[in-house]
Amino acid sequence: MISPSEPDTNFTSHAPGYWPDCEAENWDDYKWQLRNRINSLSDLDAHIKLTDEERAGVLLAGNKLAMSITPHFFNLIDKNDPNCPIRRQVIPRIEEAWTAPEELADPCGEDSHMPVPGLVHRYPDRVLFLVTDRCASYCRYCTRSRVVSGVGEQQLETQWEQAFQYLEEHTEVRDVLLSGGDPLLFSDAKLDKILTRLRAIPHIQFLRIGSRIPIFLPQRITAELCDILKKHHPLFISIHSNHPKELTTEVREGLIRLADAGIPLGNQSVLLRGVNDSPEIQKSLVHKLLMARVRPYYLYQCDLIMGSSHLRTSVAEGVNIIETLRGHTTGYAVPQFVIDGPGGGGKIPINPNYVVDTSSNKVTLRNFEGDIFEYPDPTPIPTADMKALHEKALCS
Repeated sequence: MISPSEPDTNFTSHAPGYWPDCEAENWDDYKWQLRNRINSLSDLDAHIKLTDEERAGVLLAGNKLAMSITPHFFNLIDKNDPNCPIRRQVIPRIEEAWTAPEELADPCGEDSHMPVPGLVHRYPDRVLFLVTDRCASYCRYCTRSRVVSGVGEQQLETQWEQAFQYLEEHTEVRDVLLSGGDPLLFSDAKLDKILTRLRAIPHIQFLRIGSRIPIFLPQRITAELCDILKKHHPLFISIHSNHPKELTTEVREGLIRLADAGIPLGNQSVLLRGVNDSPEIQKSLVHKLLMARVRPYYLYQCDLIMGSSHLRTSVAEGVNIIETLRGHTTGYAVPQFVIDGPGGGGKIPINPNYVVDTSSNKVTLRNFEGDIFEYPDPTPIPTADMKALHEKALCS
């Protein structure tokens, strides 16, 4: 059972915090937010006291994955708590420099499923379109840290025309997911141009965008952006929030603007040690998401990213979280726990074991309270009974 002492689920504003002299007009301008990102050791030192592990991590960050944190998101950091779940997500640590033997540069095997540079075609009817290598802020557990931020050994080289031509030729593709990097960093005009080009391909039915902009940079979710997006329905957006503290009033307002534009919203979380690896935090998170009109979609087991062992949990912890949620809150609030099969296996659902036994004519089940139930397989209607029913129908 979930403890009654849960984190606060109220939405609160966090502007401007570490920037007390910032005028509201600037704080609410997403371009100001981008220009004033925290991206150096001196920037961090000006605001918080770093631990030795963080300081060493920042010094090494430029060799793997750049550090960049929007003022909005940085403002959520508790400067007095070195284990603050917000700072663990975006401030580098020395542990990133150590590679565990099981970790991979490309943990999801995307490069091996890339028929055209920038286009990943793993599943039969859908593709992942990597349209940029830049984000508003960089998550320290980024699955694509090998190509994102521009400081790694590998570079993202999307071939736009080749990608569009591939999509035009492959009529089995009905679903395109734009990701990267973060597509919502593009200007309204460029995003509109990309979506218009995709919409011109007759067999593409659904467009999706994967973005953490609504969390890192809610100021970007303008009425003008929403007007652009709603031109291209059916269009879906998957956001990425890991902790209830991230869901501020500014974030909620941006999400509601997207929802009011008719865009279905889902959330993809990553299970992270010291961030959201407890049923209490997860329950608070999913409840706040629903109140912001976002459906919890996936809870990912952290991929085998190089330098991520300090953030990964056991699979059993994820299963326990799902089991603790199931039946104790609305089903809309329960995400699907998945593992991306290492090396390119795709998403594999992981569930608590509710099937106790199976036989030739029944299934024995366990519910969320541990009670046992039997569900019989359907009984075939005997031929004689079927004949009698026909005769009865003719006589009526």
